[in-house]
Amino acid sequence: MLPDEYRTLDFFAEEALPAPRVTPAEAEDIAAGHLHVAARAQSLGSQQDANFLLTADDGTPTAILKVANPAFGTVEVEAQDAAADLIASARPDLRVATVLRRPDGSPRRAVVDIGNGPAVARLLRHLPGGTLSGPRHLSPGTVAAMGTLVGDVSIALRDFRHPGLDRVLQWDPRHADRVVAKLAEHVAEPDRRSTVQAATDEAWRRVQQVAAALPLQAVHLDLTDDNMICRPGTRPPLPDGVIDFGDVTTSWAVAELAVSLSSMLHHDGVEPHHVLPAVRAFHAIRPLSPEEVEALWPLVVLRAAVLVVSGRQQAAVDEDNAYATAALDREWRIFEQATSLPLPVMTHLLRDATGLADAPAATEAPVRPLVRDLAAGAIALLDLSADDDAMDGGAWLEAGVEDRLAASALADGAAVVATRYAHARLSRTPALSAVSPATVPTGIDLWLGRDAVVQAPAAGRMLAAEPGRVELTYGARTLTLSFPLSVKPVVGTGASVRAGEDLVHLGSGTSVHVALRAADGPAAPRLVRPEYAAGWLPLTADPAPLLGLPAGSGRTRANDLLERRAAAFATVQGHYYADPPRIERGWRHHLVSTDGRSYLDIVNNVTPLGHAHPRVEQAVSRQLRRLNTNSRFHYASVVEFTERLAGLLPDPLDTVFLVNSGSEAVDLGLRLAIGASGQHDVVALREAYHGWTYASDAVSTSLQDNPNALATRPSWVHTVDSPNSYRGRHRGADAVRYGPEAAALIDELAASGRPAGAFIGETYYGNAGGVALPDGYLAEVYAAVRRHGGLAVADEVQVGYGRLGNWFWGFEQQRVVPDIVCVAKAMGNGHPLGAVITSKAVAERYRDQGYFFSSTGGSPVSSVVGLTVLDTLRDEDLQGNAVRVGGHLKRRLETLAGRHGIVGAVHGSGLYLGLELVRDRATLEPATEETAELCDRMLDLGVIVQPTGDHLNILKIKPPLCIDTEAADFFADMLDVALTQLGHGGVRRDLGAA
Repeated sequence: MLPDEYRTLDFFAEEALPAPRVTPAEAEDIAAGHLHVAARAQSLGSQQDANFLLTADDGTPTAILKVANPAFGTVEVEAQDAAADLIASARPDLRVATVLRRPDGSPRRAVVDIGNGPAVARLLRHLPGGTLSGPRHLSPGTVAAMGTLVGDVSIALRDFRHPGLDRVLQWDPRHADRVVAKLAEHVAEPDRRSTVQAATDEAWRRVQQVAAALPLQAVHLDLTDDNMICRPGTRPPLPDGVIDFGDVTTSWAVAELAVSLSSMLHHDGVEPHHVLPAVRAFHAIRPLSPEEVEALWPLVVLRAAVLVVSGRQQAAVDEDNAYATAALDREWRIFEQATSLPLPVMTHLLRDATGLADAPAATEAPVRPLVRDLAAGAIALLDLSADDDAMDGGAWLEAGVEDRLAASALADGAAVVATRYAHARLSRTPALSAVSPATVPTGIDLWLGRDAVVQAPAAGRMLAAEPGRVELTYGARTLTLSFPLSVKPVVGTGASVRAGEDLVHLGSGTSVHVALRAADGPAAPRLVRPEYAAGWLPLTADPAPLLGLPAGSGRTRANDLLERRAAAFATVQGHYYADPPRIERGWRHHLVSTDGRSYLDIVNNVTPLGHAHPRVEQAVSRQLRRLNTNSRFHYASVVEFTERLAGLLPDPLDTVFLVNSGSEAVDLGLRLAIGASGQHDVVALREAYHGWTYASDAVSTSLQDNPNALATRPSWVHTVDSPNSYRGRHRGADAVRYGPEAAALIDELAASGRPAGAFIGETYYGNAGGVALPDGYLAEVYAAVRRHGGLAVADEVQVGYGRLGNWFWGFEQQRVVPDIVCVAKAMGNGHPLGAVITSKAVAERYRDQGYFFSSTGGSPVSSVVGLTVLDTLRDEDLQGNAVRVGGHLKRRLETLAGRHGIVGAVHGSGLYLGLELVRDRATLEPATEETAELCDRMLDLGVIVQPTGDHLNILKIKPPLCIDTEAADFFADMLDVALTQLGHGGVRRDLGAA
């Protein structure tokens, strides 16, 4: 051992810590001559050590050679290896880069001379799988897994003791203030240097306020994206391995989490709120104390500041260290994100995430009302949320909608109009946005309908009094009033005011913003983004009581409604997304959450006209005011609707049954076919979904809707190959073989004495992602079933009603006429409506089974809705829009295929498209997990899109038919961004902003 074997590092006693200069050839000599391993060495990056991947001649990794910085004593290296062994023993589910050992159990470790002094070299276990390094966006599942891993390591090291932990490291946040002070001079830009110093000072002050209560323990202190190894084959990447114990020391336990959080902040699209899943995951297994929560984000800022100054210093003293130089931009981005919000805001956000938030403090009742001689009953409350009727008809998108609504309320006699505190304003929401807009108000706005005197609500001191603004103390809070710059207050800055003393005189028509905030807190923006509302709102208070109004109820917990849903609503009726937005409004091709976020709707073929279409709403309201009953009564609308519907189909399809859903339509269609043919066997396509009733489920073979679909079909259902020309058994030009093979199976059934009474299939393969059937396929199959007395049943539930653009019905693309057509979804624009259309001869055969009746199928309201949808499809040329916008969108998607290798194919026609994602364009291995991750990222970017297909690797693109080119371009742009951020190629684009 070295003579100074018990020496440990004191960073402040060192001038610099350049990484050892060891070439790959020298590394190979060290491995062979000192550690008795013959291998090839490949240099790996490191800030202060020298690391090499050792491989056998065939390229197989054998070990990691780590040459420690000469400044590190042997006892420190021994502590690192002991900590790794401890974690490996305590957590066998984790992979740990432990030191390799000789047959006698001694570590493969040696002291070597590297030119600038002796250093400890050793062999460490190589962990396959790769790190989380690089710019790739970190999905919530990955972030949570990082938090879990950090928690596991923290628990494992809690009782670890070793003399080698007694070190003074620049990375130990207990010394962050000194490190920044020592190294700040290496930040050449004065503005950046002063920013780093100021942030360090504030963060250090806040940590010191709770430092005495922060537990100390052994910490890895470098559990970053660079030092977490992903489990091989996991998608998205999930870490289960730990490397690089070079910074092991004793420090504040919560620093372990702070270090990890900081490393997330440079990834594409990641901003502070994205790290919360890691905090929750850590807290779930290693609970944070209130003091640790107080210290956590200041420690993140200190870590970021130390990274910046240390990186600049390392690059200066170690110019050949490409690893250190390449990290400079990344480290500055971490600092920018860490300081993008005031520390109190992030601390309250963390309190909320860990369940340690305090109950909101009530606003003190005023001694005098803020506005003199104003009765609470004379104030009209202006609700600008997604729930308010005033937002109907897309009014939320109108410029000046708030002023218009306020003026209307004043005209109706209100003395003052006031908005609501903390309730998200839909009026501040753009239709398309890749980043959530600031919608949550931290104060209230007033519009005055008469001249008014604003007075001091209690005794206080004027902190500011200037044109357009006054600020005064109000108990432990600060009250701020903002009004037009043309208005001057009647008191001056610094004056003491009594309760009821005049502050400012305002004329009728003036608008005023009123805000209350903690006296020692930061000034809050008037509106904040929903993700950060839980951080900002505790620093503010509802000003409504100053006007004599009750304080609002505030924001509810996001999970409350989900928990109630799970308790009362059968969970087999799933919901999109693990953490779904609460959608309470739609308009055209947009869905709107209660947080005031507008999402582009790419999945809703249920509403072809668009959400909340006024013609449908008016028609339904008018009919409900008059009559809604069952179709046994005699009224005009059911006749007019069925005539119109039958008129859209070729002869001999002239007779209509009306039901409530696609499942019912398919069920009835099968009953009609079996009844008319007298033959009970049915042939169906694989990879298809037709419904949930007994008969429609029996012919559904989608493995995603029922993983046991093929094995559990009743004996009367017979399936044929999915005629998928992209990934099916016959591909490309060979897809013409599907038709003859299906016909042959139908012939074989007949020969066996079980002729099929029906063949059912989607006329354009919707459930498989919008794949067109091979030319002539339906003609061949229809002919085969008919020659044995069976009928052809067309499922048009998803693709019918003009969605394909060039064809109103999918069967038109195949140049065939079915015997029975089943349709639903688009018929009612969200109203439950379905239909079966067939010939009169087939319809009459139903009488052999009894009579048919549907209580609400064909009701007056349903019939009026159906007529209105058809009228609007025609009048707004929505089928033509499917041709134009759908064609444009498909071209944009095909361009993406040239930029991102994961895009295997673009299927579909019109506005029924499918983007199929594959891991390999040759093998077509489906990118199932990548597709799910992409859908989650697209939600964050403002787009609702979901997967389909048996492998759930196809984006189903079936928006309302009213979608315009701007929205289609936004969708394609966000796909490009998301695919790039998730590491699938393309030019990096970063939209994140706190």
